[in-house]
Order: sequence, then C-alpha cells, then structure tokens
Amino acid sequence: MTRRLWPRGLRARLLAAFALVTVLGAAAAAWSSAGSASTALVTSTEQRLAETVVGQIAPIAPQLTYPPDQGALDRLRAAIGADTLVTYQDLRSAAGAGPELITDALRTAVRVQNRLVTQRIIADGRPWLLVGTPIVITAADGARTPSGIEVYTARDLTDVDRQIDALARQAVITAALALPLAVLLAVLAAGSVLRPVRELRDTARRLADGELDARTSPRGADELAELTVTINEMAESVQTSMAAMQRMQADAKRFAADVSHELRTPLTTLTAVVEVLATTTDGMDADARESAQLAITETHRLVRLVEDLMEVSRFDAGTAQLRMEEVDVVGGVRNCLRARGWLDQVDLVAPDEVLLRADRRRLDVIVANLVGNALRHGEPPVRVRISASREQVRIEVTDSGPGLPEHALSHVFDRFYKADAARTRTPGSGLGLAIALENARLHGGDLSAGNADGGGARFVLRLPRDLEEL
Repeated sequence: MTRRLWPRGLRARLLAAFALVTVLGAAAAAWSSAGSASTALVTSTEQRLAETVVGQIAPIAPQLTYPPDQGALDRLRAAIGADTLVTYQDLRSAAGAGPELITDALRTAVRVQNRLVTQRIIADGRPWLLVGTPIVITAADGARTPSGIEVYTARDLTDVDRQIDALARQAVITAALALPLAVLLAVLAAGSVLRPVRELRDTARRLADGELDARTSPRGADELAELTVTINEMAESVQTSMAAMQRMQADAKRFAADVSHELRTPLTTLTAVVEVLATTTDGMDADARESAQLAITETHRLVRLVEDLMEVSRFDAGTAQLRMEEVDVVGGVRNCLRARGWLDQVDLVAPDEVLLRADRRRLDVIVANLVGNALRHGEPPVRVRISASREQVRIEVTDSGPGLPEHALSHVFDRFYKADAARTRTPGSGLGLAIALENARLHGGDLSAGNADGGGARFVLRLPRDLEEL
C-alpha cells in the first residue's frame, strides 16, 4: 500500500520529499513557537495574578487585629474580590465559586510550605488558577510570624486558553502557508538537480540507439559531474572498442571475400585435374587409388567451402538478391531430393502443389542444407513435411537421431559451429545452416531449430506467401 501511495518518478519523489520536509519543518517550528509562547503566557499570567492577590492583601493586612474576628476576615475577603475564601482556625469567610474549587492539596501545600502556592485545575470544563497564601505578621524588628490567616482565591483562565488556541491556529496556518512556498522551492531545486540527470538519460538513450559519439558536458564539481565524466569515459571506451571491432569484422569479411575470389580460379583448374584423375583411378594400385580418392574428395570439399564463403560474403556486403518467380514448392523440394539422390532416404509428406513466389535456386539451397544436415548428423527416417496457409508456407525437416544438445540450440546457425567438437572432418563447410538462415531472411521468412517431441532434430522454415510488398 505504501509503494502505491508514494510517487514513483524521481522528480515526483523529490518534490514530495522536499515539500514534506519543508512543511514538517515549518509546522514543527510554528508549533514549538506556539508552545513556547503558550508556556510563557501561562507563566506570566500566573505570576501577574499572584502578584495581584499579594497586592490586594498588602494594604489591608496591617489594619487587621490579631487574633482576627469574623468582620476582619470579611473585610479581607472583600478586598481580594470574588471567588475567595479566607480562614482562621474555625472562622471562615467565603464568596463565589472559590471555596468549592480550593483543593486539599493546595491547602496542605500552603500550611506546610508557609508561602504563596498556585495550582491549575479544570472544573466544569473551564480552566482555573488557584492561589493560596498565608498572612504573616512582621514585627518592628523584622521578625516574621505566621498569623494563622490563610487566603485562597480562584481566577478564571478561559481568556488565556483562548489565546493559546489562537496561537495553535496560527501555527497551523503558518504550516499551511509554507506548503506553496515549499512546492515552489522544490520545483526550483528539482529542476536544478534533475536537469543533469535528464541529460545523462538522453545521452544513455543515444548510446543505446547506436550513436556512440554522444556525450554530456559535465557541470560543476559535485557527484553528478563525476558521474557524467565517468559515463563519458565509458562511452569513449565503448566507441573505441566498437570501432576496433568493426574494423576487425570488416577486415575479416574482406579477407574471406578476397581469399574466396582468389581461390576460385586455381580451384577451377584443380577441379578439372581431379576430374581427370578420377577417370584413371581404376588402373592404380590400392594405396595410390586411396590417395587419389582422398584428393578428389578434399578438392570437392574445398570447392564447396569457397563457394559457401563467397555466398556469405555477398550476404555480408548486402549484394545478395532474389530472383523471384512463381515456384511449386512441392515440386522444387522433390527436384532437390532427386538431384542429390535422396529420394529413397527421405519421406516427403506434402500436398499435390503449393505455389509461392520465391527464388528457386535459394529455396533449393535451404532445403539441401537442411536435409543434408539431417542425413549426416541424424538417423533415419528423415522426414520433410510441407504445409501451407493463407499467410505462409511451412517446410519442416526432422530426423530420428539424438536431437540437438541444449547448449547447441542457440548456436546451430553460427558460422563454422559444430555441436560435436570431435566431428571436425565432416563433408560440410560449417556454413550451410548459416547460409540457409540468411536465405530465409532474404525471403522475409525465418528458420528455427529445435527438437521434435519424439526425439530427433527439427528445423522449420517459414516463408510468407505474399512477397510483393517486401
């Protein structure tokens, strides 16, 4: 519940915290001032009322006779005013509500301490100040002797309470008036604090979008300025690393393209030589025939590798193009299998005809790579299923082998990746699946790898049926 009530944005939290602290500070200061003023008001009122009572007693005390009679007590009570009680032993003179308000605690304190004592009480919902004092006889030599006369009077403090309530209201008003000022100050403070934060956010966003030369100018010498310098240094390091990586990638791609191009001519000659050599192997002895066959196989493998490298270099350079035509996918897949002698090794499950606008050669390359991969690394039966919907054509190639290891699923389309490190001398170039994926994407489709429910690897090619908008 607290998380939902507390604002989430940094600006909103800063404004709320600043305003809250300011208002609470103003309220605490105003309340403290009101409390101090209230205490001072009550204290001064008590002192004033006590001095008034003493001043009222002082002129008449010397005129009293000791021991006093009832008349003397009445005169003393009348001089002090209403709500007063004057006692001497069993004599008593009272008027107003004072006698009922006087507490036993006050009387005991006056008799024990033999001096003026005050006490605040609440009676019938009204505040009262009780003042009690003994009358002392002062002799000519300055000696002071208790006369036995005690004076008690009650003074109403309702006006004082009203003044205290007014002070409390003033404190509340002061705190309320501090809120707009606090919000204004918070807005100004938030603007100055959050401006560099927003600039850092914008810079980070530009860096994330690939604008590696984005920088923020540091301002001042505080922690935000240090953070800005650190982010700028990080961006500079990332930019330098990315530039070096891009140069290395460009050099690697150019090297592969150049080497492939330079190897093409001598490989053409070498291919012609090994084809001639292949026609003469029957007359060779066993060792020479084995060596010749190995040379022929490796030459063909090298030719395929160079062709795949040249194809990859075209993808990297962005020069690979589609030659679109209407293709019967079922007939194209069947021709692909027939041309490579795989019809007897692969089960083709497909409708009679599925028409699709595609590049016939590149579709043949995709299917050949997927089926060839299944035949080399999986186990029979290998099955190709073709299905079509209004939106796409789906070609699924599955085998009955052990399937793809979990760690290989995210790497099967990487160039030169081999799931089994021990399988280093396979007929393939290690680029077939990468080329198949690039060709699928060139068509606007996708190629995914996984494992079938019953075991074995499963590759699914999805091609959109309407390519005219691509």
